[in-house]
Amino acid sequence: MPRIDLNADLGEGFGRWELGDDRALLSVVTSANVACGFHAGDPTVLRRTTADAAERGVAVGAHVGYRDLAGFGRRFVDAAPAELTDDVLYQLGALSAFTRLAGERIRYVKPHGALYNAIVHHEEQAVAVVTAVKEFDPGLPVLGLPGSRFLEAAEKAGLRTYREAFADRAYTPEATLLPRREPGALLHDPQAVAERCLRIARGEPIEAVDGTEILVGADSLCVHGDSPGAVRIARAVAERLHSEGITVTPFTRADT
Repeated sequence: MPRIDLNADLGEGFGRWELGDDRALLSVVTSANVACGFHAGDPTVLRRTTADAAERGVAVGAHVGYRDLAGFGRRFVDAAPAELTDDVLYQLGALSAFTRLAGERIRYVKPHGALYNAIVHHEEQAVAVVTAVKEFDPGLPVLGLPGSRFLEAAEKAGLRTYREAFADRAYTPEATLLPRREPGALLHDPQAVAERCLRIARGEPIEAVDGTEILVGADSLCVHGDSPGAVRIARAVAERLHSEGITVTPFTRADT
């Protein structure tokens, strides 16, 4: 049977600032990219989110990012490779404390925001993130954009790699994400998004922002938890996939 994972970025609240509906999304998604405190998330938020995910059987991934709370991790940081490695290790250590208390463990690593986009092409930072993951746990898989320097470096280092596509983001003709500042970068129609996700899951082409057709290979589909209507989009995607006989299950299941 065809199968694919559905993930969302969660645990991105901070103090009294709440972002997204984590509990509702955890009833739909199969993997949770949990913020680790550098771009969002405080200790209480991290503990609650990992406990809720573990209770529902949702795989917990470490959503590591630049040290950029004010910018929500969406601003490039020209960090030295060694410093970036240490920052990622610090975040993995923080999240692992809470997964252990929840009777779980970190199942994978997915970079966040500007870091995710930077290491599509930025060789040094890609290697820095890979180095951190390998030092923390060489058995830990990573999730990233197909064709990125990050996944190439991870494969070279012997890490298991998985490809990600974005349910609610527009793509360029080069199959990279259209920058958020560009018109049409975010997609909001649940049914249109669900139909596009079905095509991705089947290995069929989708339309880039200019109308050309591109192929986006994916083991996991991402819905951004902070996007308006995220819960409606996630439910529409899950329902569409299930209705077409596609199993929605954590991409890490084969590793555990």
